[in-house]
Amino acid sequence: MAITLTEAAAEEVKRYMETQKVEADAVLRMSVTGGGCSGLQYSLGFQTDFDPKLDARYQHHGVSLVTRKKMALHLDGTTIDFQDGPTGRGFSIENPNQPRGGGCPGCGGH
Repeated sequence: MAITLTEAAAEEVKRYMETQKVEADAVLRMSVTGGGCSGLQYSLGFQTDFDPKLDARYQHHGVSLVTRKKMALHLDGTTIDFQDGPTGRGFSIENPNQPRGGGCPGCGGH
């Protein structure tokens, strides 16, 4: 099981950590909550706590990414990328385990 952080995303994380003076031992934590008809909702943030009993840790391009082990199954194959172009700037998360159009087939989210 794995979550992938692209090189572009890792470079942006490292740039942010440097400019915002984030602690050197901080890890990038990916959290997931259920979003009902919107599907899964993701959040990224920095934390200094890591519990190997509860957390899965991934290393990509010099960045430590962690998530709770109980969520790792739902995130297997997920890719986090960073885009900076004419249509916008920001992180994108592609999770092959999340249905397209949200998580509620009853409301027509296709």
